[in-house]
Amino acid sequence: MSTDLPPRPGPGTTRRPRRRAVVAGGAAALAAAAAGAAAWARSRDDGAAAARRLADDVAGDWSAGTWRAGLFTTAAGQPPADPAAEYARLAGGLADAPPTVTVVSVDTEAAGDGSAEARLDVSFDLAAAHGAPEGTAFAYTTALRMRRGDDEEWWAVWEPALVHPALAGGTATLVLERTQPPRADVLGRDGTAVVTETPVVRVGVQPSRTTDPAATAAALGEVLGVDADALAERVRQADPDAFVDVITLRRDDYDAQRDALQPVPGAVFREATLPLAPTREFARALLGTVGQVTAEKVEESGGRYAAGDVAGLSGLQERYDERLAGRVGVAVRTAGGEGQPQDLLVVEPVPGEPVRTSLDAALQQEADDVLATTTSPSALVAVDTATGEVLAVASSPADRGDLALTGRFPPGSTFKVVTTTALLAQGLDPAETVACAPTFTVDGRSFRNFEGEAFGDVPFRTDFAQSCNTAFASLSGRLADDELRTTAAQLGVGAEWASGVDAFAGDVPVNDSAVDLAAASFGQGRTLVSPLAMAVAAASVAARELRRPAVVLDPAPAAPAAPTSAADPQVLEAVGDLMREVVVSGTATVLGGVPGEPVHAKTGTAEHGTGDPLPTHAWTIGYQGPLAFAVFVSDGASGGSVAAPLAADFLTRAAAVRG
Repeated sequence: MSTDLPPRPGPGTTRRPRRRAVVAGGAAALAAAAAGAAAWARSRDDGAAAARRLADDVAGDWSAGTWRAGLFTTAAGQPPADPAAEYARLAGGLADAPPTVTVVSVDTEAAGDGSAEARLDVSFDLAAAHGAPEGTAFAYTTALRMRRGDDEEWWAVWEPALVHPALAGGTATLVLERTQPPRADVLGRDGTAVVTETPVVRVGVQPSRTTDPAATAAALGEVLGVDADALAERVRQADPDAFVDVITLRRDDYDAQRDALQPVPGAVFREATLPLAPTREFARALLGTVGQVTAEKVEESGGRYAAGDVAGLSGLQERYDERLAGRVGVAVRTAGGEGQPQDLLVVEPVPGEPVRTSLDAALQQEADDVLATTTSPSALVAVDTATGEVLAVASSPADRGDLALTGRFPPGSTFKVVTTTALLAQGLDPAETVACAPTFTVDGRSFRNFEGEAFGDVPFRTDFAQSCNTAFASLSGRLADDELRTTAAQLGVGAEWASGVDAFAGDVPVNDSAVDLAAASFGQGRTLVSPLAMAVAAASVAARELRRPAVVLDPAPAAPAAPTSAADPQVLEAVGDLMREVVVSGTATVLGGVPGEPVHAKTGTAEHGTGDPLPTHAWTIGYQGPLAFAVFVSDGASGGSVAAPLAADFLTRAAAVRG
């Protein structure tokens, strides 16, 4: 009797009734014979149902990854020792995640010897559990043999063929192999690679090769600058034949130190490749790093990663990891046993796809070199005024985070570019006389200029060029509470961006008092910006229209909606003229000697934190021809003395590399 996909009966087992003898003669005999035949038929039906229940139990346990010894007998009629352990041995890596198992049919008469056989469909989702391409499954049909014992109970026969038919010989096992494809490159604006597979050497320690972990660690620490005490402790706690990672060096860096590293007792070296930029500093905070996954990342990945895989750990490498990494290849094979191994499933790895950025490699290198001379955390951003594409984005030191893109700082007087745009739109004439007094008081709050400067009754253009705070505070009453917020968005600050990276566009709150508005007018209110946001503002002034930053060009992010209003191009032209006066006769004259087209700029010195006097950040933003820029130095004395010279250095270098 064969039953296909019957409904599963309720719990319990069915014992086969004894077959009654047929008594010859008469109606009673016929009735007895009929009753016996019906009982026999019922017993056979009940036997099929019981076999089906057992098959369902085995399938359910398999799907749950739990094997109950009480369900099984061996072919010899003995209880198996440990089906779960034996399954783990036979299935190899497939045992890590249970498959979906379905009972297709149960046949109680196939063998004619009181046994039954169930056909089971087994499917391992290799995409979900092992990181294979979407839809990849290892699917097959296997047979579950069942025997009825003397007590009429059904028992599942535990045998290797149940796990997979290819294991019927009893000596082979399954092997799951994963292959990571080469990681795709990160490209620059012109399509050439700025991050590509690069030879490296992993330096480590094998504990069994040293009798003095402390001496080994000290020797490596002296050469490599690592924490010797911490390394010695890791070596002591590791297994004797483990590879205790110390550092990964670019091949050139390893070669330069090879003679000092090779003689160290216990030191071992492994050659490999990693996706790396041209130098360690090259846009490091933006591009991020790639390295071996941690145990936590493996656990969180849902099977996408396994121990030993590499993945993006920060920056663009992490954000676009799935695109860059592609999908692993998987193969299921037999191993051991007689004859040649069988390929049961082979899925080739899917290569990753490149990510193209807006970076200009030559400008980026110059930006990194400029910041290498700074001793305080600093950032430099360069933006193409025609497109908004970010050509260089440097943060130093990179291990402090991406200050250039995600830093949140008060803008100081660089925000006067926004305030001036709003004032000119309200009718202010740059030639209008606006007093630059030593102090100006608003509702009892006194505002002053940097270092107590005052220039008397001067045209507004002089107030702008000399960065007079009190003049701006006195003009702030001409503006509505939301005017700075609206105008900033017209220049890209606080606007919606689609740069393709994590970046802070700025936060320009609606002002809630005359004092708040006066402070905000010269960048000392509640406004916060990133260096990128201020470079975008400079680019918008240069372009005479809104510019939004673009860092990732492919895949292209969705374009944000346009702002509800736009700045007047004539107003922005006038703001650009005022920024030129800052260089000609104001606080950024150091930029006057930069070769090439005229430089337009605005410096800023932003008070922050606590103390007397308050510490300051140094800013300079501006543009020269098609290149807008922002330079930020944390705790710099002033924009003119600290940030502007760095901007001059960068623009001079940029002129050289751009011809």
